[in-house]
Amino acid sequence: MRGATRVEPEHIKKLLRAALEGGADFADVYFEYRRSRSFVMEDGRVRTVGGGVDLGVGIRAVKGEAVGYAYAESLELDSMLRAATTAGQIARAGRRKRVSVERRRIRAMYRPTLEVVDMDGADCVALLRRADKAAREASRKIVRVDASLAAVHKEVLVASSDGAIVFDEQPMVRMGVSAAARAKGRTEQGSSGGGGRFGLEYFDAHTPESHGEEAARVALVNLDSREAPAGTMPVVLANGDSGILLHEAVGHGLEADFNRKETSNYTGQIGESVASPLVTVVDAPRIGGERGSINVDDEGVVPSAHRLIVNGKLRRYLYDKISAKHFGVEPTGSGRRQSFRHVPMPRMSNTYMEAGEDAPEDIIRSVKRGIYAVRFSGGQVNISNGDFVFSLTEGYLIEDGKVTAPLKGANLIGNGPDALATVSMVGSDFRLSDGMWTCGKDGQSVPVGVGMPTVKLDQLTVGGTAVGS
Repeated sequence: MRGATRVEPEHIKKLLRAALEGGADFADVYFEYRRSRSFVMEDGRVRTVGGGVDLGVGIRAVKGEAVGYAYAESLELDSMLRAATTAGQIARAGRRKRVSVERRRIRAMYRPTLEVVDMDGADCVALLRRADKAAREASRKIVRVDASLAAVHKEVLVASSDGAIVFDEQPMVRMGVSAAARAKGRTEQGSSGGGGRFGLEYFDAHTPESHGEEAARVALVNLDSREAPAGTMPVVLANGDSGILLHEAVGHGLEADFNRKETSNYTGQIGESVASPLVTVVDAPRIGGERGSINVDDEGVVPSAHRLIVNGKLRRYLYDKISAKHFGVEPTGSGRRQSFRHVPMPRMSNTYMEAGEDAPEDIIRSVKRGIYAVRFSGGQVNISNGDFVFSLTEGYLIEDGKVTAPLKGANLIGNGPDALATVSMVGSDFRLSDGMWTCGKDGQSVPVGVGMPTVKLDQLTVGGTAVGS
């Protein structure tokens, strides 16, 4: 690890001993090295080029459910020891613990050959120009194209007082393209983006041209959109990106810290029915290349896939070490943090609903009048009760079993558990969204993945401007 390789194993032991000195139950140290680059093209011109290197260590001491945390933006031993001592002050008057650490090897689920962060700047700009050109060539109605490319190479080394040392490299790339279309005095937007824990090979399967063409397509579709109906009606969630609704409206409530603090609407409901029997929800951190994938979590735990809701019944939460100890279970490898400056907490990775047996076309045909929701711009969720509001960036009216007019101004309003209870059909066409989502929680942001088959909700409130029937 660049930088952390300068940290001697004896120094790691000294840091752990200093963090444990006050009587903490356990302690860990999290070394991080991050290298990043970004390029932004606005209307055909490169406007912003950025990049940087970040390096530091975060040190945590835990006594019961009390946490002491401090970080140092230097790997000099004196600076790190001051941080360790500060963190350790959360617990006093304890017996000195013996510290022994051993390197643990993990199997990598992603290994790019050429990371985008290491590419020549001119080659990165060339990718943006390809997307820009494809979007403009889609139609003369496209009047503006913006494109961005961001890449990160991150290395982490986690050592904990339970004896484990783990190392991981975490690459990331993301491209985003937005297009504006204009006709008859009306201007509408469209966007496309994706990425994941890939290098340059990402663009073999997801070319810059495909993102440019997709952004243009959505903008052109929205030029013909009409006001969305308002009222309660069936909603069909398209496969892929609709998983963000599942992530926000349901997934956060399954993170164990909210349940430990009894602020989640799922508190105390393990073993209970919380959704339609057709619903099975999974969090899978080790899917090769996906944006939310991790080889090891930020507490040094190697994660595995977990079925959170199975046939409508709540099976488990997502646990970090503190919550796992509280509930008397093993951690699920869900302890994640934004950087060495932040304390870890339970977070999702790649969260999705498993496929069902219904043909997607049969799901559409079953709706007399309703909404087909394809793309979302995100939303707002109340963790304590599951209430949500999501805005659609691409949606359509369903009339007599057929997808018809594109809509604008459509919002989906409801409650996560209530919405999942109305699931009556689940498609066989499961798809993960192309990696584009970032999740925020308590001031921290981490990359996540989402996925969904086509799903029918029998009723959901649609906020629009026209009166629905």
